[in-house]
Amino acid sequence: MQGAKTYRFSFLLLILALMLSCLLNISSGSVSIPFTDMLSTLFGKTSQVASWEYIIWDYRVPKAFTSILVGGGLSLSGLLMQTLFRNPLAGPFVLGISSGASLGAALLLMGASLLAGYTSISFLGDVSLAIAASIGSFLVLSVVMIVAQRVKDTMALLIIGLMFGSITSAIVSVLAYFSSAENLQRFIFWSFGSVGNLSTGQLLLLLVIVALGVLLSILSIKSLNAFLLGEHYAQSLGISLKKSRLTIIIATGLLAGGITAFAGPIAFVGLAVPHLTRQIFDTMEHKVLIPAVMLYGSILMLLCDTLAQLPNSASVLPINAITSLVGAPVVIWLLVRKRKMMF
Repeated sequence: MQGAKTYRFSFLLLILALMLSCLLNISSGSVSIPFTDMLSTLFGKTSQVASWEYIIWDYRVPKAFTSILVGGGLSLSGLLMQTLFRNPLAGPFVLGISSGASLGAALLLMGASLLAGYTSISFLGDVSLAIAASIGSFLVLSVVMIVAQRVKDTMALLIIGLMFGSITSAIVSVLAYFSSAENLQRFIFWSFGSVGNLSTGQLLLLLVIVALGVLLSILSIKSLNAFLLGEHYAQSLGISLKKSRLTIIIATGLLAGGITAFAGPIAFVGLAVPHLTRQIFDTMEHKVLIPAVMLYGSILMLLCDTLAQLPNSASVLPINAITSLVGAPVVIWLLVRKRKMMF
């Protein structure tokens, strides 16, 4: 167990690493911009090339900010689920929320002819996809919340969530089978995940959603610490299991559902980052873990997005592939070296 001074030093290093990762992310892209010119532009000085200012402020800075929100939010939601279910394999999408978002997107992209109100939705343009995914994740979250009030066993809730995910995935598969090649391709591109397509309004809305999820998580710190020792212990502390579970589920739904709606389903981050954080910080105290996983997740997402952008090329690799290829070997090595799971 580390001391308070060690924690402060670790957080200072993480904040520094986040700043450096953010600068590295902003400096990379299809257009080569000298690092010194990029810094000058960020600090308000007029750029030598007018288009550089547009590229940095209108595309790269929002993309970096989106990566921070996505990485931090998914990592936190993964921590919440692993603690609630006391299961190291639980991730942010274990309750079927991501599958619900995928179903909403699939209905819009591949099942347009089945939607009576499609014409009223499509006029919104790029926003329509985020709206459809949000509705899908919200509907699944609502059903999970209703079930959570009726089911007393947390593990039963986990299994029910997985079943919801299977049902929605099956519906998406049926839609894909009957879809045209063009619509299927659009859905596949969405499923790759992306942090570079958000408008200013969408980014602000995502910020509000993530902030609400973080606030609910902070309010649940006592419950999260108690859940690690079992539900009976939590009850002995006077914690309402039903209320605490609902709060944690709502927080996870806001984080995972909102991020999936705006950035697509991004794998690995929510599952792996909490394990990395526990191994490095060697603590189970959520007052430390919550900010730590968000910092680690943001750094990882920034680095993965930097690697996804091929140097001096307009091509961008799928962010899902990068997060898994980069992160999975690191987690395997770390767990083999430590030879223990902190559950």
